[in-house]
Amino acid sequence: MRRQIPLDDVGQIGGGEERGVVGHGHRFAEIQSSLGVAPNLLSARLKLLVEAGVLRTRTYQEPGSRHRLSYHLRPAGEELRIVLAALQQWADRHRPRPSGPSALRRVRSTGEAVGVGFVDEEGREVPYADVDFMVDPASGG
Repeated sequence: MRRQIPLDDVGQIGGGEERGVVGHGHRFAEIQSSLGVAPNLLSARLKLLVEAGVLRTRTYQEPGSRHRLSYHLRPAGEELRIVLAALQQWADRHRPRPSGPSALRRVRSTGEAVGVGFVDEEGREVPYADVDFMVDPASGG
């Protein structure tokens, strides 16, 4: 059974481990190397991501080694790519790294740069200043 994660706790899921799976490999050592996080912290976060249905594990074995797990995005994890891209885009603008962006977002077929933004029902981009966040009366909030 998947663990339910309250919206307020979603930020605790995304300690960056899903970024490692999205762009830097599937094996624990690859993810750890790309993120530079302590093994015990990475293990705990990966476990939470698996329980939340963001990642799934597969068993693999290299010759002469014990069985190990690799981590792969589930559909819910794939959908997080847009959230991660939005966070990266924000960081590129407001907290740029001296070495430049950690990743580039491109259209696969053309190589054109893409950005993350709001679009209306007809697919037209909507400026941030034109977007209101409102409580849905049906939600009881």
